[in-house]
Amino acid sequence: MTTRTVDPTQELAAFLRSRRERLDPDDFGLPSRRQSRRTPGLRREEVAELAGVSIDYVVRLEQGRGLRPSANVVEALAQALRLPPDERAYLFNLAQQRPRHADKPATTGAPPLARLVTDLSPLPAMLMNHRYDILAWNAEMARLLPDFDTLRPSQRNAMWLCLMHPAMREFYVDRERVVREGVAHLRAAWAAHPQDQALTGLIAEFIAHDEEFARLWNERDVKVNGRGGKVLRHPDVGVISVHFEVLMPLEDPDQRLLIYRAADDESQSALDRLCARGEASLP
Repeated sequence: MTTRTVDPTQELAAFLRSRRERLDPDDFGLPSRRQSRRTPGLRREEVAELAGVSIDYVVRLEQGRGLRPSANVVEALAQALRLPPDERAYLFNLAQQRPRHADKPATTGAPPLARLVTDLSPLPAMLMNHRYDILAWNAEMARLLPDFDTLRPSQRNAMWLCLMHPAMREFYVDRERVVREGVAHLRAAWAAHPQDQALTGLIAEFIAHDEEFARLWNERDVKVNGRGGKVLRHPDVGVISVHFEVLMPLEDPDQRLLIYRAADDESQSALDRLCARGEASLP
């Protein structure tokens, strides 16, 4: 399985089909008639009625026949399919009905942001772009992630670390959820940056070398996580529960500032021990 530069028409068709098939007719008060339903979810005519468009229009959209729906039609389809905010934004991006982000992502951290990452110590922090490339980090983050600061620049990518780095295979206690959320983020970024060949190549590499990523990518989940929690299994200090926050600077919207905070006293104690180990190893 491979992926190429985004073909918005074909991806729009596949996305609409996948979201229609996920819906339960019972949630809409529609007759189930399950014996006569040959495919899961709503029928095309039911989506057409809910969106206020013709059945033929929905058919042509789902067949990828070159239509570019207006913003009003996209909004009507999003409401008919009951898309959550991230999936609604994805649909608008595919329909090319909202401004695109810059297709030249940052490859180095903006100096003020890189200084901010350092100033955030002792909180572990790092700076990334939409591809999850890691642009800057502080000492605490380097101590938290295995071998993080010894990697080649091409390997300093949060998703690459999670999927490809041997030491990271058991690093996340809830690995499946972390990978799923990472895939959902990359799919949103892929639609928003259709000309980003580096991102396309990265996704193709993950699909080719990681079965879990390939399976999740094919599910077409879309989600951008700006806040949440993770449980880390550090080889030196044990389990650490963290809350994370992702901030997007107005001056540099392609850069994302990730900050970790200990979720409980035991985790704070583990982070303190980790920092003390790092300071003791300094010359």
